[in-house]
Amino acid sequence: MESREERTRGLMKLKLLINKLQRKLLSASREPFLDAVDEGGEIDVEGRIVPNDVKRGHFAVVAVKGGQPKRFIVEIDNLSNPAFLDLLEQAKEEYGFHQKGVLTVPCRPEELQDVISYKRTKRVSTEW
Repeated sequence: MESREERTRGLMKLKLLINKLQRKLLSASREPFLDAVDEGGEIDVEGRIVPNDVKRGHFAVVAVKGGQPKRFIVEIDNLSNPAFLDLLEQAKEEYGFHQKGVLTVPCRPEELQDVISYKRTKRVSTEW
């Protein structure tokens, strides 16, 4: 069983990871993404190209395991979802913090869909 100190240390590491990811998402690379332009993306105020399907409060994630990679548009609220945070921790271990562009997670598209759907279902059920 984990001691209180180990849990606290783990939570602090997780908080640092979330902060780094939020900063990275908010200040995405200035390099142009040609595929975004091909999809009809817009150029934001800092000169970055953002695809039209990525609305304010959302970010793109690609699930890469098990066949064809699949791109998802995810609400920023998922950064407080423990299951999504587990995927981000796996991504950190596998790819590090040096990813540019779309965030890549090492899971099957079905797994990412389940994580996103669970968060959405839970939020809807608590709004009653």
